[in-house]
Amino acid sequence: MKIGFIGPGRMGRPMIDRLVEAGHDVTVHARRSRTRSAVQADGLTAADTVPATVEGADAVFVAVLTDQQVRATCLGVDGAIAAMAPGTTLVQHTTCDPGTLAALAEAGATRGVDVLDAALSGGPHDIRAGSLTLWVGGDEAVLHRVRPLLESYASPVLHVGAPGDGQRVKLVNNALFVAQVGLVVDAVRIAASLGVPEPTILAALGHGSGASRALAVVARGGSVDSVADRLADLMRKDVGVVREVADRAGADLGVIGAVLASDAVEERVLRTVPAPKNP
Repeated sequence: MKIGFIGPGRMGRPMIDRLVEAGHDVTVHARRSRTRSAVQADGLTAADTVPATVEGADAVFVAVLTDQQVRATCLGVDGAIAAMAPGTTLVQHTTCDPGTLAALAEAGATRGVDVLDAALSGGPHDIRAGSLTLWVGGDEAVLHRVRPLLESYASPVLHVGAPGDGQRVKLVNNALFVAQVGLVVDAVRIAASLGVPEPTILAALGHGSGASRALAVVARGGSVDSVADRLADLMRKDVGVVREVADRAGADLGVIGAVLASDAVEERVLRTVPAPKNP
């Protein structure tokens, strides 16, 4: 199958590799000459415009960084949807405002282009293992048609409703994950006050009823700080989207919101404010 792929970054590149390994013909959007050279050096086809990337594609995948980039890439006269043929499918992976997926679906409907909201959970290692989680909003028949493509790098692939619902599930998941990392911060603090060092408590709790995916991520990194070093920017972006969407919907974030607003999360996890210095 011929595929256009927009966003050959940290998450997009391993997806591209898995799609190529599955035998698909992938054209990659690469505006920067350095990215284009790297893509071509690996034997892939590169295009420097969105219309050239999606030309003749049966399916187009989008894995950029922000809501603004999704809109700029997909909408308008120079966007992906305007250049896609009727009967093709746009698969949107980027974490963004659910309303953006409604806009993509509306634009797609005028062109006969199907849109799937394929929100994801996991990292590059999960993609390479074929075990990324996808929460998909959109027509189930369309999902059935492109499921073999998605399953080249994802399992499970779960249908969760209409376009935008994949993002809503992802936002709740992200809020819960960051809150749980914040609780791990406080668990480490409590343990230290009782004389138990961080490496010991992280290793021990993974075998108890307090275990969680967030705890496992922190334990693999060796400390909360090591996780924040890698993921603070992404987590800060995701929490910002959660707060904006909840505010517009009039949704109360409740206990999760209180944890996200705590010093433990703001200082140690999201790093939105500097941690206090020791006297």
